[in-house]
Amino acid sequence: MTVAYRPPLPSELTECALVWYTAVDDYMARLGRPLPSPYLDPLLTLLAHLLKTDPQRFLVAVRPARGASLDGGGQVVGFAIAAQREHVWFLSQLYVLPSDQGKGIGRALLTQVLPSLDLPADEEAAGGAPAESAAPIDAVPSESAPPTQRPGVLATCTDSAQPISNGLYARLGVVPRLPVFNLVGTPNPSALARLPAGVEATPFGSSDPTSAIDSVDRAVIGYAHATDHAYLRATGRTGFIYRAGNGELLGYGYSSEAGRFGPVALLDETLTAPVVGHLMSVIRPRGATTAWVPGTNDRAMVALLRAGLRIEGFPALICWTRPFGAFDRYLPASLALL
Repeated sequence: MTVAYRPPLPSELTECALVWYTAVDDYMARLGRPLPSPYLDPLLTLLAHLLKTDPQRFLVAVRPARGASLDGGGQVVGFAIAAQREHVWFLSQLYVLPSDQGKGIGRALLTQVLPSLDLPADEEAAGGAPAESAAPIDAVPSESAPPTQRPGVLATCTDSAQPISNGLYARLGVVPRLPVFNLVGTPNPSALARLPAGVEATPFGSSDPTSAIDSVDRAVIGYAHATDHAYLRATGRTGFIYRAGNGELLGYGYSSEAGRFGPVALLDETLTAPVVGHLMSVIRPRGATTAWVPGTNDRAMVALLRAGLRIEGFPALICWTRPFGAFDRYLPASLALL
């Protein structure tokens, strides 16, 4: 049957969230780990944020109702959305209903949200690797231009239990590189490290931290993304900026009463355990804390395990075409928004 590809209507974000839930629940059930009843509010907020920041990179696959136009109506059977942050293009979401998988819908969505690959038609059809100009530098958000132009990067986060999706991305050069582990639990306050003498933690809001955060982000993950920081603060995360006694910038970190932890970005990796300890001590969640820890961030992994959190489920995988971040000094906010 005909499938149309177009930008979503605001009213279709709920359908996109239900596609996500249905697709993830289907493969998790096959692994013996079905999802609980859906609570979609956080995902809907994220989708609305990405639709606002990257409307040209958000597409839905729709099976039109009989007699309806392709511009509206019908059933959403899949969707894809990517975020362009300076020179890094990041695929945030790509899901297709289980009943419509294996029909080329996922690949069609991916092809249309990708930056120009500049590939010959026969190589593109075969899934060849992206050219050096894969993510054009001129696709830089106006919020803050980078100090220098850098080669474009394609990246995403995937589940390690999804070999078909991982193979699709890898054929485009977006290769799995780094495991990311989900740690969950209630931290033991007595096992948390404290900030060393002379390190000051200032809550966001007492001063405008944008330029300081941008400089940390570019040094740690390779790009600034002020709009995402505004989204995090608007959705209940509390951030702190860390400085030495002489005012030297050391990094920042977030936590929340809902138990969602990160992002944390540090210029000095030796401060990882103290900053994690500070965030978990000063903000006590109503329930368990959940944190995503890259495999290279050994200091965060050790600190969180010693505090009582435990690895849950199978790891995710960060994939990229070329290196762009120092993940030994970074904890992401989620797998959908680094």
